[in-house]
Amino acid sequence: MLHWKRNLYILWLGLFLNHMSYTLSVPFFPLFLQQDLGVKSGLEAWSGISISISFLISGLCAPFWGSLADRYGSKLMLVRSGVGLGVAHLANFFVQDPIMFIVVRIFQGLMAGFTPASIALVGTNTPEKHVGYALGVISTSTAAGGILGPLMGGILSQWIGLRGCFIASGIITLISAVIVLGVKEVHERKMDSQSSIRQDLKRAAANPRLLQVYGLIMLVSTSVLIIEPLLTIYVVQIGGSIEKATLSSGIVFSAIGIATVIMGPWWGKIGGRIGYGKTLFIGLVGGGIGNLLQLVTQSLVPFGFLRFGYGLFFAAVYPALNALIIHYADRDFRGRAVSLSQSASQFGIVVGPLLGGFLGGWMDIPYVFLLTGIALLGAAWGSRTLMTAGKPSGTNINQVGEPKSDTIR
Repeated sequence: MLHWKRNLYILWLGLFLNHMSYTLSVPFFPLFLQQDLGVKSGLEAWSGISISISFLISGLCAPFWGSLADRYGSKLMLVRSGVGLGVAHLANFFVQDPIMFIVVRIFQGLMAGFTPASIALVGTNTPEKHVGYALGVISTSTAAGGILGPLMGGILSQWIGLRGCFIASGIITLISAVIVLGVKEVHERKMDSQSSIRQDLKRAAANPRLLQVYGLIMLVSTSVLIIEPLLTIYVVQIGGSIEKATLSSGIVFSAIGIATVIMGPWWGKIGGRIGYGKTLFIGLVGGGIGNLLQLVTQSLVPFGFLRFGYGLFFAAVYPALNALIIHYADRDFRGRAVSLSQSASQFGIVVGPLLGGFLGGWMDIPYVFLLTGIALLGAAWGSRTLMTAGKPSGTNINQVGEPKSDTIR
């Protein structure tokens, strides 16, 4: 607990670099598939598959990595993931056809886990009264990386090509792995409590509040990632030139990141004051309305501003969900609880791009925004019970996000 601020700064920088390296190249997968790998037909579907497959594998592996994190510490998982992801990014440079690209993406999914390990470390090595604030700050790291990543990718792709962006992503990711070596983790190694994934699932299933949060995470992830394989294509449709599509898309992708950096810490503080359930509801309603407004925008600049406004509200969602998991899970189960939430998120991320890719080939892209807005408003409706939830079994919380004391079992 004495090192929680130091850890927060180091993890912030590590996550920032890790996420920046990812968003430096992933928004431009459709262009890479089309221009470098020769995909001419079914581009939307190939884009959705290339994004989803990595998250499918990551979701399947997350409980295993979470179990190892609880046994051996989250720091080891951070380094393992950072090195593995760096190698995966570098391997993308050498792919020559779509099948090879999918294989590398599968390996990338196996090596994932940097973000959940960071969240688990913050949750287990931060005083309870500061957890909401710390998670809000951590959320700004991925958002800041999401700002610079697409912008850097858009600029670098004009200079060194899309393949060069993969090299840059690999180097930056390896640097993030080195940086997190400075984290000081307090971890009690439990050699006699080697639980299986099945036991972890049973333990989570016995906590209805955790199950509700997991369901919301999957729904939110699906609705958000539906647009991922289509955004670059849509930017071209509403006025962006094909020659500068990567730069224009990078700016649009960055709008949400800028909004999250601005509002992330504030939402963390607000959640600690009014309850994370209420904060989650506000974020989902704002995000849903923001997506519905994007339905009627037909030019690039207003679309970018609407994405920014949507991000101001949606910045509340993931920190609130993460805080709810930390508060509802017993301390000795938090690493695995966060990893199970990562599985729920990854499965949503799998369904989202696949669904978006196929929907984009079947209907006009603006109607995908309509579906996203409806899904987020539906999620807000489903989250209302968390606003007035009573004390869950095995914790010392009076209300959601309002710890009774500094210690939760």
